[in-house]
Amino acid sequence: MPQNSKKLNMVQAINLALKEEMQRDKDVVILGEDVGRDGGVFRVTEGLLELFGEQRVIDTPLAESGIVGVAIGMAAYGLKPIAEIQFMGFIYSAIDQIFSHASRIRNRTRGRFTCPLVIRIPYGAGIKAPDLHSESTEALFCHMPGVKVVVPSSPYNAKGLLISSIRDPDPVIFLESTRLYRLIKEEVPEGEYTIPLGRARIVQEGRDVTIIAWGSMLHRAIQAVEGFDAEVIDLMTLVPFDEEAIFKSVKKTGRVVIIHEAPKTCGFGAEISATISEDAMLYLKAPIIRVAGYDVVMPLPKLEDYYMPTEGRIRKAMEEVMKY
Repeated sequence: MPQNSKKLNMVQAINLALKEEMQRDKDVVILGEDVGRDGGVFRVTEGLLELFGEQRVIDTPLAESGIVGVAIGMAAYGLKPIAEIQFMGFIYSAIDQIFSHASRIRNRTRGRFTCPLVIRIPYGAGIKAPDLHSESTEALFCHMPGVKVVVPSSPYNAKGLLISSIRDPDPVIFLESTRLYRLIKEEVPEGEYTIPLGRARIVQEGRDVTIIAWGSMLHRAIQAVEGFDAEVIDLMTLVPFDEEAIFKSVKKTGRVVIIHEAPKTCGFGAEISATISEDAMLYLKAPIIRVAGYDVVMPLPKLEDYYMPTEGRIRKAMEEVMKY
């Protein structure tokens, strides 16, 4: 059980989870571009090369497909690799490896082999980065059977969710908001604790409207709901997502606003909306509204703030559902 805690940001909390899991399990290895000597592009793996050596913290060439392909082979061999991709916009060349191999090993071998692989990917807007550095295309991975998708929203749950992801027997896409990396600090216990995958958390209870968000958008939602009797749900895991928590809230409020920074069309909000419509429609008092990024290529830094869901857009959506 955890004994002590420190105020950490998300970078430090993830680093702590990696260090503790590598100390606990000799089969956990890290690989990616600059993860060793430089400690990763965001310094998440800083200090781990010195602690565990170059056999377990491996700098790779600039080749995302190769990084993920090698990690899949390691996982099939029995190791527990954690691959870091520097930005979400760089992952696309590795999607074939994930979709065609990592996601299918359990099914392909009739359960004789699994793929205990974590792919950590910084995602999203908020740091005014150049092209391909601010993508939020999580729905691509949510559409791949056999893959879990996790998105922490705070240092505490980042550590607990990452430990659960490392110990999961199947591939996990672990998405880390670049905007949140150093934005907030909170108490994070030293020592082992886990947060189950597939469970949401109720951040704030309310009676009039359910707000569903994840990652960095959770914090914008919390700022926007002031003055509303809103129930705020942090989904934390997108696949599998916590239907029970959502249905329970919908039955209470009858109104739903879903917030994500990915483009609206075919974003994961559409899947949540469809699920509510199929299984809880009779509890709805108003149409479900999604507040999302626009259906455009992620803009460069000067236009980034116009693209992201704002507190004003979220409040307008809540005012709209409250008319019913």
